[in-house]
Amino acid sequence: MIKNQKMIGNLLLTLTALIWGMAFVFQRKGMESIEPITFTSARMALAAVAVGIAAFIYTKKPVAKTVPAETKKIPSETEKTSVEAEKISAETERKNRRKNTVLGGICCGTFLACASIFQQMGIVYTTAGKAGFITAMYMIIVPVIGFVLFKKRNTWLVWLAVLIGVAGMYLLCMTEGFTLTRGDTLVCICAVLFSGHILCCDYFVQRGEAIWISAIQFVTCSALSAVTACILENPTWEKVFSAAIPILYCGILSGGVGYTLQIIAQKFTDPTIASLLMSLESVFAVLAGAILLGERMTLREMAGCVVMFVAIILVQIPLPDPFSRESV
Repeated sequence: MIKNQKMIGNLLLTLTALIWGMAFVFQRKGMESIEPITFTSARMALAAVAVGIAAFIYTKKPVAKTVPAETKKIPSETEKTSVEAEKISAETERKNRRKNTVLGGICCGTFLACASIFQQMGIVYTTAGKAGFITAMYMIIVPVIGFVLFKKRNTWLVWLAVLIGVAGMYLLCMTEGFTLTRGDTLVCICAVLFSGHILCCDYFVQRGEAIWISAIQFVTCSALSAVTACILENPTWEKVFSAAIPILYCGILSGGVGYTLQIIAQKFTDPTIASLLMSLESVFAVLAGAILLGERMTLREMAGCVVMFVAIILVQIPLPDPFSRESV
């Protein structure tokens, strides 16, 4: 039974990676008829609706069972005091979780809005495949930020993966003039912002309701993107309808369905395996770009993809902490 659950979880995570990888193609297609920030706002609004529905279903309270009057026991004064104290403690805990859920959703949504806007603008000037691999660099950036800001120790394998990832980025993105293209630079910024988003989620998900944090973050992201689009672009319903299919895919499938599948699958799958399977997103992005958009990479760019994927895999391999007492 447990093996079957793990297999189902792994299959769902692979499907999630496929959905997210395909999203890069739809994002690029959407740019043919709509501005990037307007596209981001529309897709995030749909994602908010999809995840909001999932959140209501997920948190639906069961009907309380009634206890017959004759079986009820009259509590003593001591028991009443203890019960009241537990109620107060539970109510305080609920208030704190609600507060952290709202605050976490707003903070995560702000990071998500910035990251998505930079990614969407970058895709205008680069290929879906390259954008997928550069975005996946967050798996390597996260431990680096954790070390610099939070003094979180990492194994030697993580630092080796960082060096290999930098080499892969060089092969994939650097031109002969030793400069990044405009699109690659924007997606690199997006990868850093997604790293901040992951660290923000990691903090608040332990202190709030995960699925509601996700729903609030999509609402926040959509609102911030809409305001930014109104300032910098000229959004119209005509443009939104002209990019309806890419928006529907990226909003409902990539946002709502992808997130829900991840939540369900990670109940049955080891976190390390989950991260590794989700990193296939970058591979699927390259394959989808080649098959659906006819994108072709040079040998140098393909070598960069391979090197970066090796780095992404290495960073997921668990090793004992050399600084812990257990490893001594």
